[in-house]
Amino acid sequence: MKRILVADDEARIRRLVCDFLKNAGFETVEAVDGKDAIEKFFSVGSIDLVICDIMMPEADGWEVSKKIRESSSVPILVLTARSQEFDELMSFESGADDYVTKPFSPSVLVKRVEALLKRSHSRQSNTGDEIISIDGLVIDIPAHTVTNNGAPVELTAKEHKILVKLAANPGRIYSREQLLDSIWGVDFVGDPRTVDSHVARLRTKLGHWGEVHLKTVYGVGYKIEVEKS
Repeated sequence: MKRILVADDEARIRRLVCDFLKNAGFETVEAVDGKDAIEKFFSVGSIDLVICDIMMPEADGWEVSKKIRESSSVPILVLTARSQEFDELMSFESGADDYVTKPFSPSVLVKRVEALLKRSHSRQSNTGDEIISIDGLVIDIPAHTVTNNGAPVELTAKEHKILVKLAANPGRIYSREQLLDSIWGVDFVGDPRTVDSHVARLRTKLGHWGEVHLKTVYGVGYKIEVEKS
């Protein structure tokens, strides 16, 4: 049974979400604020997905997401009462995978949770043998090779790392800063827009596959988009 951490300082919302998740067959762990969420994530054992409100005492949802992202790629879904672009951008910057604005339909929230868990399971299966396959594109990580419908694609080391980072987490948006830190290193000194030029060249080398799947989310970052089933 999948275990989901639900963090919200509003008891009514927290219990409503937990009730719907339990009815859908999930186990839930409740956290009453951001600090409680962080402590429980690292203490109660395996957590398969995190749902957290943005505006919480002790630590907000963005802080919770950043702390979890330091050591885990578990799916994170953020809730907020404010439908502002800044909140959405900050949520993705902090490492969240999805974003829901209050008021929301609990049944739709459950469907989003199921989709995130399915996506997470898919990428774990893909990376378990260190080979990622998406719609005809095959990335052999140890061999450092990429083929597109059987044809080899020649990539630089940085282009290969960007592709692996995005393809291992399809649907998740990575900001320019996150890609810089992960691939160039936190000590990188130079123009941050080097990421943009590398992604542009990567998309060109991937041809039609790149046009269809390697997406720019303007003002946020980049992602590999896969067809939803």
